[in-house]
Amino acid sequence: MLDRAAVNAWLLELQEHVTRTLEQADGGARFRRDAWQRPEGGGGETRVLRDGALFEQAGINFSRVHGARLPPSASAQRPALAGAPFEAMGVSLVLHPRNPFVPTTHMNVRLFVAEPADGEIAWWFGGGFDLTPFYPEEEDVRHWHLSARYLRALQGLVRPVLLPAASR
Repeated sequence: MLDRAAVNAWLLELQEHVTRTLEQADGGARFRRDAWQRPEGGGGETRVLRDGALFEQAGINFSRVHGARLPPSASAQRPALAGAPFEAMGVSLVLHPRNPFVPTTHMNVRLFVAEPADGEIAWWFGGGFDLTPFYPEEEDVRHWHLSARYLRALQGLVRPVLLPAASR
């Protein structure tokens, strides 16, 4: 069985680890935390750091939401999932450094699960990351792309560890 509780715990620890690491790196600024609830189901916590020594602004957000029916746009490519209950959870971050020579950073990881009543559970774990440099440096660009390629190669190794395959 898909262990959603384990994924949830891992994502919360990821948010906490990144929060602690960025606060230490910044040297003084702290993230403001804002818990929220989604009326249709679920909730999360937004964390924002403003006017730090290193970061003009940074956000690290966690959400875990669910609903009774997938919206039509979510099942357009997979009609068997139309109207199925769903759950999604993830962490996203955006970092805007003060130094214009340090790129703006975006990253997210997420789990999406749909459970059609008369079909198999469908799930997907993934994410992405990117850098937006104001002043690109060729060596930095090359390093980033090589690192991204390496992380993509590891994706096949990480997925089974986080989400063990099992029957329903």
